[in-house]
Amino acid sequence: MLAFKLAFKNLMGAGLRTWLNVSVLSLAFVIILFYNGMIDGWNRQSRRDTIEWETGKGQFWLPEYDRYDAYTIKDAHSPLSEEIQAEVKKKTLAPVLIAQATAFPQGRMQGVILRGVDPEQTVLKLPASALAASGDTDYAIIGKRMAETAKLGVGDRLLIRWRDKNGTFDAREIQIASIFKCDVPMVDKGQIYLRLDVLQKMMGMENEATLLVAGSGFGNKTLQNWEFKDTGFLLSDIDKIIQTKKGGGSIIEGLLLIIALIAIFDTQVLSIFRRQKEIGTYIALGMTRTEVVGIFTVEGAAHSILATLLGAVYGIPFFLLLGNVGISMKAAQMTDIPISETIYPYYSLSLILVTIILVVISATIVSYLPARRISKMKPTDALKGKLQ
Repeated sequence: MLAFKLAFKNLMGAGLRTWLNVSVLSLAFVIILFYNGMIDGWNRQSRRDTIEWETGKGQFWLPEYDRYDAYTIKDAHSPLSEEIQAEVKKKTLAPVLIAQATAFPQGRMQGVILRGVDPEQTVLKLPASALAASGDTDYAIIGKRMAETAKLGVGDRLLIRWRDKNGTFDAREIQIASIFKCDVPMVDKGQIYLRLDVLQKMMGMENEATLLVAGSGFGNKTLQNWEFKDTGFLLSDIDKIIQTKKGGGSIIEGLLLIIALIAIFDTQVLSIFRRQKEIGTYIALGMTRTEVVGIFTVEGAAHSILATLLGAVYGIPFFLLLGNVGISMKAAQMTDIPISETIYPYYSLSLILVTIILVVISATIVSYLPARRISKMKPTDALKGKLQ
């Protein structure tokens, strides 16, 4: 308790020097929280959107299918068994048929992916109900990015050409029934969605699908001839991106923290140099060298406590503001990374506690290093103000 009292008294006595160190350390503390909170918020948003729009609770793939290899699409299709059809009726599975095609928007040629989906499916957030209209017109829905790229609007007609399973070319004109907004590029860019039964007839693949998207009510069932891919596998790309961003950010965070810790280290070295007589007095009065080292170590560690409190004073209002208005990321939407126009940071209790512990331990270590020299001082030399 005496060490804490003396440490607090000495810190307050240092005045401006103490608050400069505390301010720099608090800034590093707030920036570390801000960056990691932003990355965690992006991670939560991208995973949630990808699950809702693309992967569901998992997918069943045919062994021939590879989402990174367009050449596998042609042969990756299989009939839907009675078991699968029963699950589709329960709306726990959503079959998707994938085919390659060429679109001709306004006379231009553009490669596209046709995806056949059931208008009544509820597994994915995709607004497939817009495809439910019947008649001679073949309706399609596209994403906002696809609409901007092809310069299409609701009601516009689009000529597409494809090659069926027998290698025969065919062409048809479709009408854009709806344009949806989605933050998952794989669902939007270059994708055209048709009714599942319409695309099956176009490709000559009646009652067939390329993959099956599982909903929350499907459970852990297995399907013959289909391989299950869980969300861990399907979201692995997002996880790698997040880890890369965190790794890059940790370098900047480390530099900021090192700058703040160097300031504390220099302050402690200067303090020990100027307070040698005080140190000698402590030892002459009966305090052990370990107790004196503890006083100076606690002083350094107290910087981190004050920095945490100061960071909370201006950091909490700042984080609450970001939680309400978010961080604009419109420029990042030009990439193929799942990211929304606005990211809302997420500050978990574990993130806050880990950051506080990191700052406190780091400040304590850099305070202890120069304080070790006290253990080698002779009381008589310290009282005289002599360095060893």
